[in-house]
Amino acid sequence: MDAYLLVVDGVPAGGAFNPATASFDPIDLDRIEIVRGAAPVTFGATSFVGVVHAIHAAAGTQATRGWAEVGTRRSGRLAFATRLFSGGIGQSLLASAETRDDAQNRAGFRRAHLLYRAAAPLAGGRVHLDLDGILLDQTPNSPHPLEDGELSDRFPTNANVNPSDARQDQRRGQINLGFDRALGALEWSTTASFARTIYHNTRGFLRDEFAEEGVTVNADGYRQRVATSDLYLDSHVGAKGRLLDWVVGADWLHGAGEQRSANFEYPVLPDGSNAPSSFSRTTDESTRVEDRRSFSGIYAEAVLKPTTALTLLGGIRLNRTVEHRCASEGEGTSLGDEEDCGRLARTRLAGSIGASFAVRRHGRDGITAFANYRDTYKPAAIDFGPEAEGDILRPETAHGWEAGIRGSAGDGRLTVEASVFSTRFANLVIRENVGGLPALANAGSERLRGFEIEGHWQLTPAASVDASFAHHLARFTDYELQGEDGDIDQLAGNRLALSPKNVASAIVTLASAVGPQASATLRYVGPRFLDKENEARAGAYATIDARIGWRFGSGLGLYVRGENLTDRRDPISESELGDAQFYRLPSRRILASLEIALNH
Repeated sequence: MDAYLLVVDGVPAGGAFNPATASFDPIDLDRIEIVRGAAPVTFGATSFVGVVHAIHAAAGTQATRGWAEVGTRRSGRLAFATRLFSGGIGQSLLASAETRDDAQNRAGFRRAHLLYRAAAPLAGGRVHLDLDGILLDQTPNSPHPLEDGELSDRFPTNANVNPSDARQDQRRGQINLGFDRALGALEWSTTASFARTIYHNTRGFLRDEFAEEGVTVNADGYRQRVATSDLYLDSHVGAKGRLLDWVVGADWLHGAGEQRSANFEYPVLPDGSNAPSSFSRTTDESTRVEDRRSFSGIYAEAVLKPTTALTLLGGIRLNRTVEHRCASEGEGTSLGDEEDCGRLARTRLAGSIGASFAVRRHGRDGITAFANYRDTYKPAAIDFGPEAEGDILRPETAHGWEAGIRGSAGDGRLTVEASVFSTRFANLVIRENVGGLPALANAGSERLRGFEIEGHWQLTPAASVDASFAHHLARFTDYELQGEDGDIDQLAGNRLALSPKNVASAIVTLASAVGPQASATLRYVGPRFLDKENEARAGAYATIDARIGWRFGSGLGLYVRGENLTDRRDPISESELGDAQFYRLPSRRILASLEIALNH
């Protein structure tokens, strides 16, 4: 999850650290654009495995809409979006508030979000301003421990062993300022952004082979404050023509983060019913970590169209990444007392090339073949956990190729795309048990290869079917794992944990302009291993989501939707805290919503 890039309106969300997925609010987006695979040229070292770009309507063009939703597990949401125009300044205002509890005891979140956007003509161009604020309060759930190759039956499915005052609270403010203008035939764009985020975390996790009676100390916890600041600058110039599109630019992404943690241990029953407050426990370790990282680069990309059938794409980027990290342990947590610092700097080229060729064209139908190659790298993630780790892991690197075809038939009503791919990774960052504590580590080398096929069939103007299938083989090609007995195991050939060979989905949608609305989504995830040794196997599972409703001509819509109707609770992600512990799928939820569109 730390290896993809989340971009909101052209600015990396999460900055130089991890993508800000938890605080992201998808309120009334105009569209979402997805880049599969690395985008090493324009987005740089943070777009290691893909880019998700969320884009709002331009300031002053936002439709006026409102939403109200209520559902099971104390779920509720209110949201509003509108456009304003005054004195030649286009403005948009978006606001939302949401609450949601989880099936697991004492788990859920509350979020409030406010986004103001403005744009106005200036000096022959256009200046735009975004002000964004998010308040997020979370009460975290607990991962399920793995014992003897299976999820432990000593741990109830919905148990929560976090301290009674557990939280993952976040306060985030961001300001974006940009200027765009034409310079003759050229288009020039500059963006500057600053974000400040404060986290307050109180977490706990069970130890391996935990005691059950609730008296013996069997869990470790921490109370923590993390503060991060992110600065982003980008300026580029480009032009579009009949034969050639090009862009040249430079950017700089700087992040500064600090964590202070008070670590403690505590006893807890496996069902969490006697979980103590973190303030009732004695602090047995204090840690502090400071991290400064800077990602800068100059880039150039061009799209050449020598014929109407052939398109060539090429880009190159020179990256400069510098990171400095210090850590300390002790009462005063002063970095000058017991200092452990690391510094790592890299200057490296990255780039991509690609081509597409229209094999056949007939009106809206045709067949196009495509291929591309990408080479990139990414500085290792930092998780700001409770440990004092001053060492900086080696950067992750990847290079891979993809080739495929896409085609359409029936006057564009049927579209299909199929591709094969292979990517080699080195120094991929994964979680390990280091000295009895969870930590990040480099994992030698890996290879991901497979094929994907997806299709869309527009049965009628209102009815459609979408389907996809992917076959993935993600294996270690060289990874030495040190066991508890000190022996070294070579895991070459083993599959990466939690990587299914097969995944598939199917979506049936009915979306009339006025009248009935309905959709059903089936998702399938094949068997996978929960451990790197490939000894703990998790079976396949399928989930179903559905939505029904009615859209009225007045802009009013009434809907009922269900999430995970099969109520599967399979393990889907590894804990960032406890070793060999896994979070489960969210439980079934039913929601009813009212939507109003006053103008479009």
